[in-house]
Parts: sequence; structure tokens; C-alpha cells
Amino acid sequence: MFIKKSIFLFMLTTLILSAGIKNLTLDHAMQMLDKNNLELKISRFTEQMKAYEAKAAKGHNYGKLDASITAMRSNDAGNVFGFKLQSREATFGDFGAQEFFDNFNAGRDPFTPPPDNLNYPKARNHYQTKISYMLPIYTGGKLSEYGRITSAMHRMSQFDTQKLVNEKIFQTKKAFYDISLVSNYISNLFKIIKNIKRLESIVHTMQKEGYAQNIDVLEVQARKAEAESMYNQAKLNKDLAYQFLSFLLNTEVSSIKRVNDMAPMPRVDKEEVEGNNIDIQKALLGLQITKMALNVEKANFLPTVGAFAEYGSADNEFWNEFRDKDSYTFGVQLSWNLFNGGIDAANLERAKVNYMMVQDQVALAKSGIGLKVKKLQTEILSANADVKSFKKQLTFAKKVYENYRARYKEGIVSISDVLIKQSKELEMLLKLLTVKNKRNTKIFELNSILNAGGNV
Repeated sequence: MFIKKSIFLFMLTTLILSAGIKNLTLDHAMQMLDKNNLELKISRFTEQMKAYEAKAAKGHNYGKLDASITAMRSNDAGNVFGFKLQSREATFGDFGAQEFFDNFNAGRDPFTPPPDNLNYPKARNHYQTKISYMLPIYTGGKLSEYGRITSAMHRMSQFDTQKLVNEKIFQTKKAFYDISLVSNYISNLFKIIKNIKRLESIVHTMQKEGYAQNIDVLEVQARKAEAESMYNQAKLNKDLAYQFLSFLLNTEVSSIKRVNDMAPMPRVDKEEVEGNNIDIQKALLGLQITKMALNVEKANFLPTVGAFAEYGSADNEFWNEFRDKDSYTFGVQLSWNLFNGGIDAANLERAKVNYMMVQDQVALAKSGIGLKVKKLQTEILSANADVKSFKKQLTFAKKVYENYRARYKEGIVSISDVLIKQSKELEMLLKLLTVKNKRNTKIFELNSILNAGGNV
């Protein structure tokens, strides 16, 4: 019994999940977008990697500490003698002193035979443990500039993420407004189809009474087929919009809570645009990065100073008499390139030119964004006027169609005249849908440029 209940609950849960979210509000969709969108997740992973790169770059300022343990065995004369020196065990016998005195006491020439102990030593083990530390003291500002550059690149990745966020907000809002708009369009088409069916019924009645011909019926049916085709296409577009919304939210969405099919016009302030726009902020940050890169090239003309220290011990047995045989080394090194064929000078001039170029790019970004905002505002105002005009024309077309339908029943006008007026209603409805969609798209694009969320 328990197993049956578990299976039933599992199947019920699966059906609920597969059905998707219903009556989704725009606010809830925005929350889901920020949490679930896969492109945003990938972009935030890129941010994290850039943050670690910045942390790694700053780590170079603290130097490098290494520990090493080396184990060797050799019978090479130079190696064995060096092992003994490092182990502090070298004796005069290693130079052949004992052999010298033995030959001298035996009355043989002590200088002629080479010392066997020095040239043909027995194989020896050697274990060396060492800790070494290297620290950059002065690099002409290179390390600090590299640290600042990597931090700026992390911030640049945050700008990229914010720009992607704005783009996804644009797409999600557009999907909501498109669905709401096409839903209203479908409702109006449904009413038009009902009116055509009513007209078809009237034509059939008049045909029976001898006031209409079969061609009139066929003409009405053709118009009905055209309207039904538009109706089915609109439903397919609505389904496609739902699929795209589900893709954006990475969650199946079955239905939404409709919004007003006319998106509100945002307030535009020139100073806020220049302060908040992502492209302008990226251009300004790029200018800072090129300034840092210029300082790096200047640093090539300055010396570098580094310190190092080593501490260790060596013996023919591992860690034997460590403190008795330990040793240390420390020092400071200065390095200064005096000539490299003019490479550094050329790179410095290139960096200067690049900095001037990016300055102009910043000015271009500001003026370009300002022009784009003005253009979008003009297009939105134009679309607003078109919406008002098409609404009036649609209302008029409906009235004219109703008038012609009544006149047809009285035999004053032909069915073709009625259908022409009904076609005008369909035309105005489609134009109204198109201009509303165009207007909303421009408004969402303007919102993305304004970056109402402000600085990253």
C-alpha cells in the first residue's frame, strides 16, 4: 500500500512539474531570471575566475617560499667531493694527503701517482633539505600595475555580466509584453471570426431566399479561412514566445499574468545616462586600463631589485645531524636593462598612442549613446502617434463593417463591399499589433541603455 501511494505521489509530482508554471507574474519572472538563466550563471563564473586572477596577481608581491628535498647517489668525483663539502665532512684525506705520506714514508715519489681517493671515490648517498624564499623588492611599479589591471579586468567582467542582465531583462519583458499583445490580438481575431461566421449565416439565409448567390457564400468562406489562418499563426507565435520565455528562465512556463500591452515610457536624464550606461562605464574603465598598461611600459626603463634567502642541511643519511650541518645563504640582486634594440621605446610609444585612441573612444561612446537615446525617444514618440491613429482607424473600420453588413442584409451593397470593409478591419488590427510591438521593443532597448540599476 505504501509503495502504491509513493508511486502515485511521484506520478502526480511529475505531472505538476511537466505542466509548468501557471499565471507567472513579471516580478516573479525577474527573480527567476536572475537565479536560473544559464547565460547569467556562466557569466558569473567568468567573474569568479577574473576575481581569482586578480588575487593571484596580487600574490606576486609577497614573494615565493619553496621547500625541496633531494635524494641522490653518485660516484662521480666532482659530485662526491661536493656532497662531502655540503655535508661538512670533507677531510685532507679526500685530497690524497694520506696517500702522499704513505708514498713519502715508503721512499716513493709522493707527487707522481694521482690520489685515488679524490679521483676514484666510492659511491655516496646525498640527502639535501632546503627552504628558499624569493621576494621582489622593487619592480618599477610593474607588479602593482599588474595587480590593478587584473582587478580592473574583474570589474570589466562585472560590467559584462550587468550588460547581459540588461539584455535578458529586455528579452524577458519583451516576451511578457509580446504574449500579452498577441493574446489581445487573438481575442480580437476570434471576435472577427465570429462576425464572419455570423455574416456567413446571413448569406446562407439570403441565398435560400434567392437574394444571394453561391459565389457570395464562397467569398465569405474564403475570408473566414484567411482569418482562421491568421488566428492559428498568432497562436503558434504565442506558443513560440512561451518557449522562448521558458528558455530564458530555464523553467517550463505554461501561462503568465498578462501585462498592459503598452510598456511605460522611461524617464531620460543625460547625466544619468552618462553615469549609468554600461558601454560608457566600460569605455572609461578601458581608459584606466590603458593608463596602467602605459605605466607598465614605463617600468621597463627602471631597474628591478629582488632579495633571496636559503636555509638547509645535507648529509649522506636523511635528516642526520640537521642542525650541526645546516647552512644559509641570502642576498640582493639588482637587474637593469640598458639596451635592447629600441624595443622598450617602441612599446612605450605604442602604449601612448593606444591611450590617446581610447580617450577618443570614450568621447565617441558618450556621443554615440546620447545619439542612440535621442533616436529611440523619437521613434517611440512616432510609434505613440501611430498607435493613436491606428486605434481610431480600427474603431472606424469596425463601425463601417457593421454598417455595411446591415446594408447588405437590406440588399443595398454587395457581399464584396462588406468583405472589403471587413478586410480593412483586419488590416488595421494587424498594423496596430505591429506598431505596438515595435514601440515596446524600442522602450525595452532604451531601458537597457539607461541601465536603471545604476553603477555595478
